[in-house]
Amino acid sequence: MGKDKQTSWRSVALFRRSLMIFLVIGQTSVATYYLLWILPYHGGLFVEKALIVLFAVLYIWIAIGFWIAVWGFLIRFFGGDRHSLARRHSRGELSTVPLAKTAILLPIYHEPVNWTFKGLRAVYEDLAKEACLDHFEFYILSDSRSPDVWLEERTAWHDLVTELGAEGRIFYRRRPVNLNFKSGNVADFLRRWGRRYKYMVVLDADSLLSGQTLCQMVKLMELQPQVGILQTNPSVINGRSLFARVQQFANRFYSPLFATGLAAVQMGDAAFWGHNAILRVEPFMKHCGLRKLSGRGLFGGAIMSHDFVEAAYMGRAGYEVWLEPELGGSFEESPPTLGDELARDNRWAKGNLQHLWLLLREPGLRFAHRMAFLNGIMAYLASPLWLLFLIAVTISAAQMTLAPIDYFPEGYQGLFPLWPEWRPEWALGLALSTLMLLFFPKFLALLDSMIQGTAASFGGRIRLVESVLIEILVSVLLAPIRMLAHSRFVVAAIFNVSLKWAGQNRTEEITWREGFWHQLPAMLVGSSWALFAWQLDTLFFYWSLPVAVPLILSAPSSVLLSRQALGLGLLDRRLLMIPEESKPPPVLQRARKYRALIRPYQSLTPFQQAILIPQVNRLHQAFARVHTSDARQRHWASDVESCLQHGPAYLSNAKVARIARDRWALDYLHKEAWKAPVGTYWGQCIQRRVLERVGAPAKEPGI
Repeated sequence: MGKDKQTSWRSVALFRRSLMIFLVIGQTSVATYYLLWILPYHGGLFVEKALIVLFAVLYIWIAIGFWIAVWGFLIRFFGGDRHSLARRHSRGELSTVPLAKTAILLPIYHEPVNWTFKGLRAVYEDLAKEACLDHFEFYILSDSRSPDVWLEERTAWHDLVTELGAEGRIFYRRRPVNLNFKSGNVADFLRRWGRRYKYMVVLDADSLLSGQTLCQMVKLMELQPQVGILQTNPSVINGRSLFARVQQFANRFYSPLFATGLAAVQMGDAAFWGHNAILRVEPFMKHCGLRKLSGRGLFGGAIMSHDFVEAAYMGRAGYEVWLEPELGGSFEESPPTLGDELARDNRWAKGNLQHLWLLLREPGLRFAHRMAFLNGIMAYLASPLWLLFLIAVTISAAQMTLAPIDYFPEGYQGLFPLWPEWRPEWALGLALSTLMLLFFPKFLALLDSMIQGTAASFGGRIRLVESVLIEILVSVLLAPIRMLAHSRFVVAAIFNVSLKWAGQNRTEEITWREGFWHQLPAMLVGSSWALFAWQLDTLFFYWSLPVAVPLILSAPSSVLLSRQALGLGLLDRRLLMIPEESKPPPVLQRARKYRALIRPYQSLTPFQQAILIPQVNRLHQAFARVHTSDARQRHWASDVESCLQHGPAYLSNAKVARIARDRWALDYLHKEAWKAPVGTYWGQCIQRRVLERVGAPAKEPGI
């Protein structure tokens, strides 16, 4: 594409963004003016000034989402965005474009091994079906620390390569030192093998991309050399718990509007979401390296949320970043429980708040990417702002109820007393208009589905309306819980509380004990606030219920939402259904088929298999280091002998990992363990293995 077309889309983007700013600021100004005259002293008190400022900031945040959805609806109503990247080239033109060498990266960290690798197999076979496999190579990049996990990963990789005949196509590497999280893992790959590839596609452990979409993405990048990153809009799939199914439905049903509107405003200055996207390797390597932040506390050290930063650096280098909602065949999964979502948000909150340093201090970034930083920051900062707003409202109500009327508030310069005024009808109107901003896009999505003819794929019109109402109810119940949790995360991030990066739970339900233990603070806050409101004023008590009741019910809500029986029960009634459940695409069908296969029962842990099973032992020896120093071997000899006598239970994870990485130790333990008497640790493991092979029940080995 020439410079004229680049200038053309930038002109369109400038117009769209200017109109968006005008609509949002204009609407917020009117709403803030209404609030000013609703307040009894019209901003004459300090707490009222705080209310006005907080309300204006939060209203802007809500209004942006509202207009993004409206924009998306209008664009879809008129047939799509003709300025989008995907609409510049016909299918015939794309079919003639040759593919380029592309690496598909799967960074993993303590993920469910079988689930993750079976998903990758589905992507591999879908590419093979498209007859374009020769242009793609796969890299499994592990940062797992537990030896049982990475030994299982390595064995699963070998099995996958063997089953597919994919020698030289699927590679596995585990970093000895996992610096800088996922971005460091990708950077390690680029330093070693990046120059071999023109493009790379980054997946998450739960990602699926169809072969057709992968090929289309490469061809679009070939036709658009000025594009540095092309981001798909992943659909959430495989939800089983009620919580996951609600999130899945909301993503699949509402995201066409929001993603279309967002793409129309961002255009070539879009954000990168870290996965299910294709990146041009050479400029990424040259311009998107992440330096450590030079500030203190939160604003010092490694950048945790790397994706928005890499998109901003790519834009600064003169390349475009596009979000293309029309690229289908892109999927991911949702956390199965509220607790897992909040654990993930705890990490993301700290990473997004770090972007404040880059927003204010990083030179040369495009305005749209700075706004993307601000959008990510507000995703979490909005919660403590809402909490402060509620606190300010409570203080104001207490002042009006308990304190005498102040006819000459601080700062008031008039000669006559300032009479407090109440306008309940204005307050009701403002509250309804705010609720409209929050919920109107959901009903706009319903109208869009009727126009586009997609309601049947969501279970039919009646079931679709019921599903939307269920989603609204759940979102209302969860909003105050998320507000309180995100507020805590923001405070923890400001004080730079250290975090552990952990793999995601994908199956476990929350017990009642866990639910009450984790949600006890929220229940206490909700109960205390409702009790205070009741004693203060009956009308204020009723006003507090939409926030207080969900907090009081947070424990049962989190427990019941984690239940798979409830989620699948609604699916049986065609509620919260998504199109991929009634007509799954081939890549999803493959992933489900492979993941549903029952794995043979393994009576041995991955470490025990690495020691006892000959072919597995040889595999890990091939990866292990050779230490020629007799002194080093003698230094480890006590750990190896302890492992031989008692098994790995008495050794730390670090010592077990050191044994699993050493060729001499693996070879020595393999030979000696097979000589172990029946009553010893390894003798019992061998007995279990033999009984397993003949189908008899086996017992756990003693220590």
